[in-house]
Amino acid sequence: MKGNGVHIKDVLPDSIAYELGIEKGDRLRTINGVEVKDILEYKFLTTDEFLELEVEKPDGEVWILELEKDYDEDIGILFEGIIDKPRSCHNKCIFCFIDQLPKDMRKTLYFKDDDTRLSFLQGNFVSMTNLSSIDINRIIKYRISPINVSVHTTDPELRKKMLNNKNAGKIMDYLKKLKDNGIQMKAQIVLCPEINDGDALKKTISDLSGLYPELSCAAVVPVGLTKYRDGLFQLREYDSEGAQKVIQQVNDMQNQFLKSLETRFVFLSDEFYLISKADLPEYEEYEGFPQLENGVGLISLFECEINETLKNVDTYITECNKNIHIVTGKYAEEYINKAVLKIKEKINNININVAAIENNFFGNGVKVSGLLTGRDIMEQLTPQLKEKNNIVLLPDNMLRDGEHIFLDDITLDELRDSLNAEVIVCNQDGSDLIQKIVDIWRC
Repeated sequence: MKGNGVHIKDVLPDSIAYELGIEKGDRLRTINGVEVKDILEYKFLTTDEFLELEVEKPDGEVWILELEKDYDEDIGILFEGIIDKPRSCHNKCIFCFIDQLPKDMRKTLYFKDDDTRLSFLQGNFVSMTNLSSIDINRIIKYRISPINVSVHTTDPELRKKMLNNKNAGKIMDYLKKLKDNGIQMKAQIVLCPEINDGDALKKTISDLSGLYPELSCAAVVPVGLTKYRDGLFQLREYDSEGAQKVIQQVNDMQNQFLKSLETRFVFLSDEFYLISKADLPEYEEYEGFPQLENGVGLISLFECEINETLKNVDTYITECNKNIHIVTGKYAEEYINKAVLKIKEKINNININVAAIENNFFGNGVKVSGLLTGRDIMEQLTPQLKEKNNIVLLPDNMLRDGEHIFLDDITLDELRDSLNAEVIVCNQDGSDLIQKIVDIWRC
């Protein structure tokens, strides 16, 4: 039996596991006699108030540990990732962004995950096409909730076509079973012109609304296309007229849902409003921003955070020779400029430049900040840094999660060296941006 179980990465100080003598490098073999295979089983099994743990030490000695705790109290064991290998995607979606990446990028960028555990743990969206009835029952048994689901369409034949997967047509059966068993869900729809919009979109949203409240909301985002689409399904991006039609259609459905469900239920990503140059919805219309991960309401929330934070910034005059450069994508340029004007009303003589970077790497049609590369920033920002004492602010969504690396493998240190400037990473909220600017200017 030596070597069975899962490797313990670390133990939280002063936790139950720490007090029991469990250490980094040990192996957790069983909980209440059940072998632990992944973190979902671990979380489910450790909800009980009485636990018997079987732990193997590095020298092979096995400890049997009994403990009592509060229901749902964490015992303080950390693991590597999700313990076993994530499930990969079995689809060949006509709009897949990973298929539109250039060659010779780092291997991890080409991995397509489609794992309900990652949906539960990290908020990833999954298509559910690689699930069996056993998997669905396991989700229900272990209460894997909430789950974020990439739906795109509820029409079985159209979904098979869009995902290029014969199993894709079962989506409503799966969602209904999860609803009946109290599993909380959110839905995502990637909208492709003349494919799943129009009547198809109306059917999809109507079908999903029937799963409310367990399926709490749906987000609609426009398809994103790069310049690397040779040999792929022929798609086009939304233009202003097409985006406006989608906005009107969704507005009409939102008004209906407000009467029948007392929620708007379906929300559009900011990109539709930016493409059509339509006014963004008011802050309150986003109902708490349940779909920020899909870019729904990011700008409205950002503007509110800017306004609220500036209320607490004293108006003052100061002399400072620092030059601040805020890096962003083309979509957010107008709103960052508005924020800068408000900052200048509070801080006189402040030097701020908004650097909206064109995405030459993926193509100029890609305008979100999260897909900008280090190389594009270097090449376009360098000519703007003519003065000394430059400080560059950029949002953390440009960097790989938990690491200081851009999509093109340029590191943050390489960017600093190339620009010969201090580079500061900001959270994606207006309050953090204001705070960092004020801290810079007061130094």
